[in-house]
Amino acid sequence: MATDYDSPRKTDDDLNEDSLQELQARRADKAASIIDEDLDAGEVAELPGADLSNEELTFRVVPRQADEFTCTRCFLVHHRSQLATEKNGRPICRECAA
Repeated sequence: MATDYDSPRKTDDDLNEDSLQELQARRADKAASIIDEDLDAGEVAELPGADLSNEELTFRVVPRQADEFTCTRCFLVHHRSQLATEKNGRPICRECAA
């Protein structure tokens, strides 16, 4: 954004004249113009503290596959290509070994 150096600037007196209501209105306008791009068009954002006691989560848990291992430091399941070393027979992933 270009700056117009010829435009009149506000003095300290002008800044003090802004009312609290004007400042709050400006803040609300800026907050309303921010768009959360992480949400898809059909998604609804849940607020923190929302009551989810009646919701039931269902998903399928897949057991560890033959070509995967569990890192003994971070306890995450990784593909064999992420195996960095085995210390005392315990597999360690590349991230933890770094």
